[in-house]
Amino acid sequence: MTEIRTAIVTGAAQGIGAATAQRLAADGLQVAVLDLDADRAQPVADAITAAGGKALAVGADVSDPASVDAAVAKVAEELGAPTVIVNNAGIIRDNLLFKMTVEDWDSVMAVHLRGSFNTVKAAQKYMTEAKFGRIVNLSSTSAQGNRGQANYSAAKAGLQGYTKTLAIELGKYGVTANAVAPGFIQTDMTAATAERIGVPFDDFIKFSAEQIPVARVGQPEDIAHTVSFLVSEGAGFVSGQVIYVAGGPKD
Repeated sequence: MTEIRTAIVTGAAQGIGAATAQRLAADGLQVAVLDLDADRAQPVADAITAAGGKALAVGADVSDPASVDAAVAKVAEELGAPTVIVNNAGIIRDNLLFKMTVEDWDSVMAVHLRGSFNTVKAAQKYMTEAKFGRIVNLSSTSAQGNRGQANYSAAKAGLQGYTKTLAIELGKYGVTANAVAPGFIQTDMTAATAERIGVPFDDFIKFSAEQIPVARVGQPEDIAHTVSFLVSEGAGFVSGQVIYVAGGPKD
């Protein structure tokens, strides 16, 4: 009988995080639906439970080590040792460089980079003890540079280097680490980008789809499918990779 694994998905109250949490639960994993506010995460956990899965809504500020440590300990106690981590939590504070504040820069770095560091550091002991672990960090095509996103682009590029280092350090313990770099995904975050640049979201989607080889924008489920493979037992020889899920080739 295959061992039942426990996953933590951060930023899982909506969008890519929610779709990923639900997909992993459908795959048979127990899932901690983690977001800043447990009440916001509860509907996703309820949907998983209603579909026959097992889930726990957990509130934590990923940028705060103490908050993350407490959340991971809670998951270990109530669900089981978390050996699958999906670092999806993220925020945007978009602006052109000359308008970007230090606070805009620091807050994005705190959630994306420090947050991913905090969750893996808190969970790695469970992975190394189990001699099994799967880490997936959400990067972005913006890692290659994107106007108005100096902070976000730098954070997403940083996650790629972080991922490769985790793969090197933790590989001997049966732990893999990979990054998924989405292109345009239809979420509240891309809706906020459209609002920032003053373009109706439907028009933004239409224009973006015209630039994508598969002629459509991505959906949260597209990313969830890729994460599902990377955390599977069968992906044990895939590590240190950055997989662009963008409807076409990326450098």
